[in-house]
Amino acid sequence: MSDHVLICDDEADLREMLAEYLGKRGFRTTLAAGAADLRAALQRERPDVILLDIAMPGEDGLSVLRSLQGPDAPLVIMLTAAGEVVDRIVGLEMGADDYLAKPVDLRELVSRIKAVLRRRTAPAPQPETERTRFRFGKTWLDLAGARLIDEDGQEIPLTSMEFNLLKLFAKNRGRVLNRDQILEGAHDRSWDPFDRSIDIRISRIRKKIEANPAKPEVIRTVRGVGYIYDPS
Repeated sequence: MSDHVLICDDEADLREMLAEYLGKRGFRTTLAAGAADLRAALQRERPDVILLDIAMPGEDGLSVLRSLQGPDAPLVIMLTAAGEVVDRIVGLEMGADDYLAKPVDLRELVSRIKAVLRRRTAPAPQPETERTRFRFGKTWLDLAGARLIDEDGQEIPLTSMEFNLLKLFAKNRGRVLNRDQILEGAHDRSWDPFDRSIDIRISRIRKKIEANPAKPEVIRTVRGVGYIYDPS
């Protein structure tokens, strides 16, 4: 079946334009004019990706995003007006998978949708001799199951990008990774290496794995260089 994209934006012309463009490229679409329409659509069918506008009348996109968290949450790409840096940062901290500024470049939109869908794909089975579990502070990363679990065996929700970052650190334990290596290894070259997205996601990860996120010991900052996963 084709990938299903739910487009939530209060601008009717934009919704219809995006639906037409995505439809011609093999995506199946559902349209929602606001939060109420989106929730009604989710009751009928879970989409693969939600394109979620931030500035909507009534309940805004950030409030909707907050309600979508959980292990089975759909992928979310935020649509933000140009210059809304604060909203973009808050959205990433709350677990959005990506963002795209308006006016939307349609070719870039398709590229971003395909990128987040690739990141959500579960990893291929690994040989039993290859290590698939890594200790991250108070949690364990299970590569085979694509999940993060706490000491009681409870799953901790992760976005696809957060999982890819943890996997990258696990495969490079004890090695300092700079921003460019992180972007390359996490399969997200669409981001600017000087943008704060990586810092935001690592900060969010630290809240899930560190005993004291304010003084991280598992994923440490190497000033002026990047980050290092140091399980010792």
